[in-house]
Amino acid sequence: DVVSPHDALRLLKQPRGDTRSAVRSADYMAQTIRLVQEKVRRCVHFPWSFSSGVSKHGCFLFAFRKNPRLGASNTPFTRWLPAEYDDGVSEPKGWNRTRKFNNFLLPLVRQVSNNILSTQDAGISNDSVYSHMVTLFGQWNDHDLTFTPFSPSIRSFSNGVNCDESCEQTEPCTPIPLPPGDPRLSFSQCIPAFRSAPACGTGYSALNFGGEPNRREQVNALTAFLDLSQVYGSEDKLALTLRNLTDDGGLLRVNTEFRDNGRELLPFHSLQVQMCATRKRVTNDTNAREIPCFIAGDPRVDENIGLTSLHTLFLREHNRLARALKRINPHWDSETLYQEARKIMGAYTQLFVFRDYLPHIVGTDAMRRQLGRYPGYNPAVDPSISNVFATAAYRFAHLAIQPLMFRLDTNFREHPQFPSVPLFKAFFTPWRIAFEGGIDPLLRGLFGSPAKLNTQDHMMVTALRDKLFQFVQHISLDLGSLNMQRSRDHGIPGYNAWRRFCGLSQPKNQEELGRVLNNNDLARRLLELYGTPDNIDVWLGGVAEPFAQGGRVGPLFACLIATQFQRIRQGDRLWYENPGVFTTQQKAALSRVTLSSIICENTGIQSVTRDVFSVTSASNRLTTCSAVPRLNLAAWRERRCSSGETALEQTLSTKITLIFHPQQFNVTILHLLSN
Repeated sequence: DVVSPHDALRLLKQPRGDTRSAVRSADYMAQTIRLVQEKVRRCVHFPWSFSSGVSKHGCFLFAFRKNPRLGASNTPFTRWLPAEYDDGVSEPKGWNRTRKFNNFLLPLVRQVSNNILSTQDAGISNDSVYSHMVTLFGQWNDHDLTFTPFSPSIRSFSNGVNCDESCEQTEPCTPIPLPPGDPRLSFSQCIPAFRSAPACGTGYSALNFGGEPNRREQVNALTAFLDLSQVYGSEDKLALTLRNLTDDGGLLRVNTEFRDNGRELLPFHSLQVQMCATRKRVTNDTNAREIPCFIAGDPRVDENIGLTSLHTLFLREHNRLARALKRINPHWDSETLYQEARKIMGAYTQLFVFRDYLPHIVGTDAMRRQLGRYPGYNPAVDPSISNVFATAAYRFAHLAIQPLMFRLDTNFREHPQFPSVPLFKAFFTPWRIAFEGGIDPLLRGLFGSPAKLNTQDHMMVTALRDKLFQFVQHISLDLGSLNMQRSRDHGIPGYNAWRRFCGLSQPKNQEELGRVLNNNDLARRLLELYGTPDNIDVWLGGVAEPFAQGGRVGPLFACLIATQFQRIRQGDRLWYENPGVFTTQQKAALSRVTLSSIICENTGIQSVTRDVFSVTSASNRLTTCSAVPRLNLAAWRERRCSSGETALEQTLSTKITLIFHPQQFNVTILHLLSN
């Protein structure tokens, strides 16, 4: 009946479906091996290697390490640099509090957060160039690419300690200790946290008697491709659950209880979990009706109402496309309509991310060198998401989040009936969309308001650093601390190792670090904590750098983000620009579509900026939706079978284009064969 902040985080990161099976198997195997190793150490007095007794290729996940499964869901994140664990195999960096790195102890992550990230919300600066849509779209896009599940267990495998209730450091509990003087100490000695689930067959050693240790890897539950898996799901079972299978329209399921001014809302989750039952507590109205969480292709759909509004927008666009395709191709069946609409939606996200979003993030130099003209599909490129991208680089936007979730009226002023919501009161509140004006005020707030500007003296707003998931009078979470703790849990190398990877200088002292950061005082404060730039947690070092020209990250994260997207694009055989995926006419039609088009098609909003990622200005004025280009579906009109073409030939020529990414392969092939 009462959801605490750490309950929310744990539930948010729980694996589901095939992912749950995979990580449970990994848990069982890892803990069995650990117990056997402990017994062997006590009983065996001759050289023995566990790696000779168990083949990692016997594990479920490792059967998929060949090219057809690169980038598939439920496979390990890739490593661009070797993992650095305390024991060389599995223990998080800093697990042993007495171990020194480069002759220095690692600081407590909460101490780093207190000393470096803390800011007063009243002192933050607004971004003069980019809108709050940049921030939330970054989160939306991240949820297409990365999801790192926790272990399904909430208790220690060794002694049964409950990770929620204890500050004991015991697998899978990895609590964040509070430093002396922390104001939270009156509530607890730590912030509860959990280790990310290991990939099956990783995280055990060869007992130091020969053989190579098999370092722990983490699972990515999502596909690595820009395929809108946050809308459709990354597993067949979830994808089918999200579809409306009661008619032949190829539609996604929608809410049957609530509408938004006549428009569709996301369906409710079938499990009556209490994570979204926040209305009575937030409003102090004991008579307020609670509603369940929404469900979508990604379990984080309800994390904040801005994110939920984007989920709702793209749900509506899929259904709009399916209905429009049905009108021009009435002979298409449900499967064809669903897959063709999904294919168009996949092209949307690839266009929006590369053409409209990434230039605002990585800047002009990285776009020119790595993300310019499409070079074509390269089967030798591994598109898999890198561990450093998932745990550090693509978390840069946590410092661009405003302390408010803005809601604006038709005149782009504060909504008189449903005013802007403090961010910490916008977590897990789908009822705000059902009962408080729908998604239109929120979308206006995203493109009609500026992002927070990440500055070195005002980094992370209080809602994220001290009030994350604050529902009751329990200790809330600290997103900055969680980011650094997760990076250590994953064995991510330090700041200078990644600067070296990117061909950048590696500062060795305060003077050199001060030049890199263009801030001697910040360099001094960092080295007071870390002792050496080598030890700085890569997420913190990355977000502390001054912006690259035209971007909103520094040189290090510009390199890591651009490298990841370069590989995603080149390693995707179904990239929308790849020959044979779309016709020339279809690509021309797609090129005219923007996120503004999608907003105009699926909401009651009448005016938008042409570039919703930039603030309103003389060069980016509000314009009526009637003047915004829309997708012309004429290029998707299919001629009926001619006398010289059989129905089977027509079906094959249409449906052979529908084979999408690996998670859809089997279903689509079966459907094709059945016709």
